[in-house]
Amino acid sequence: MNLKKMCLLVSLFCLWFAAGFTQTEAGSSGLVIGRLKYSGGGDWYNDPSCIPNLMAFIKDNTNIQVTGDEKKVQIMDEELFSLPILYMTGHGRIQFSEDEIARLRQYLLNGGFLYVDDDYGMDKFFRREIKRIFPDRNLTELPISHPVFHSHFDFPNGVPKTHEHDPGPGQVFGIFHEGRMVVCYTFNTNISDGWADPNVHGDSEKIRTEALKMGVNIIVYALTQ
Repeated sequence: MNLKKMCLLVSLFCLWFAAGFTQTEAGSSGLVIGRLKYSGGGDWYNDPSCIPNLMAFIKDNTNIQVTGDEKKVQIMDEELFSLPILYMTGHGRIQFSEDEIARLRQYLLNGGFLYVDDDYGMDKFFRREIKRIFPDRNLTELPISHPVFHSHFDFPNGVPKTHEHDPGPGQVFGIFHEGRMVVCYTFNTNISDGWADPNVHGDSEKIRTEALKMGVNIIVYALTQ
């Protein structure tokens, strides 16, 4: 067993006892990803097939045991702290209350991980709200040498660009706390559209596969960093 797989298994074992996994109906356990419901008018529910498809791809291409669906969760829900990874997307406005700001900050500083994919149109709203959560930290663009591009699949040219919303390359940003990435933000790439069912956006199999591989990298990195 190589070091990467050993670290992954150790991390998954720890997450089991940290309540990051739940029991399925069949009695087995699996990783659950939470889809973050937010106020403000943005479509947090966009592309409902994307997380189930990503989970299936993770199951087929890694040793991570997963559930087949996502957990829809609001920041103030009790279940928030039982989820190791939150996913957020949308096209428009995001608005957090002061209580939500404090609680999401607490979640992130105490081991949680937030992955955000701009589906075109949410960038200025996300940047405004994340600055309220972390006024003392900035979103930092990740260099191609960063492990998130190499944690499971290798992306020597950086994040793949699933949809051409604007010219220029896709970008990945992070916010760090004590050396751990707590927020990962993909911009001008929209990889989560590539996770949706093939008929939703009409992406080729190659584009969808590259997007799913990058999604695996983000999840593997989040669990093993």
